[in-house]
Amino acid sequence: MSDMHARSGRCLKVAVLCSHRAPGLVQLLNRDARRGIDYEIVCCITSSDTFSEEVRVERRGVPCLPHSIRTFCRDRGAELQDMVARAAYDALTLELLTPYNPDVVLLVGYRLLLTRAVLDTFDGRIINIHHADLTRRDENGAPRFAGLSAVRDALVAGEPETRATSHVITDRLCEGPLMLRSWSFPTPAVAEWARERNASDVLRAAAWAQEQWMLREAWGPMLTRTLELAALALERPGTPLNLEQIGRWALRPDGTLTPDGARADNARLTAAPGRR
Repeated sequence: MSDMHARSGRCLKVAVLCSHRAPGLVQLLNRDARRGIDYEIVCCITSSDTFSEEVRVERRGVPCLPHSIRTFCRDRGAELQDMVARAAYDALTLELLTPYNPDVVLLVGYRLLLTRAVLDTFDGRIINIHHADLTRRDENGAPRFAGLSAVRDALVAGEPETRATSHVITDRLCEGPLMLRSWSFPTPAVAEWARERNASDVLRAAAWAQEQWMLREAWGPMLTRTLELAALALERPGTPLNLEQIGRWALRPDGTLTPDGARADNARLTAAPGRR
């Protein structure tokens, strides 16, 4: 399989949406040798007034644009949960994205549900990193651990491990096509202790620590390899990612990939970052 850069002669243009944090983004900007070859981060829009990594991201040449959902709703006398206001907020997000003409939108710690306008404009081209194993399904085929409380829900359910998953966003929460799963993060013994004693405060603390471990260890490598996969999957600007072409992959701690129900004919993907 030839790579996207060879097919089109251009980098994948990626816009990042984040909230108060953008976990892994600085690591990606610092370390990935494929940045500027396979893809480039063209802007970062935050739904807060600022985000933790903003200064470091800007120093690495990425424009950062504040687009506070709280300020937007306050100025219009709307509640944060008002979906009419949220649709108007997303329409302004699209205006902010327009000058950068991104091929793909990457959600990095973005804590808002996207409305129809963004979903339709970037149909099949919005990617999220979710802090749960989205191959784990219930009896109806829906993800067992969707939403913002996914890590806590996994610990409550007695899961022996957690993983991160990158997937394409659709209008059904966490049900879009999967791209990449991280290696496993064993859940702590204290979670079982807390469940047995109904110690909800301890369980919350254990879930917070588990999520932070994943964010700090896995998000940088997950962002890096997910964008390289996206660069291979985008055949033409403005068209949905062709995930059938690349299949689904699993990420090892050393940064290499193994097939995870995927086509296995791309030797470049299986190499560690910096060796391709």
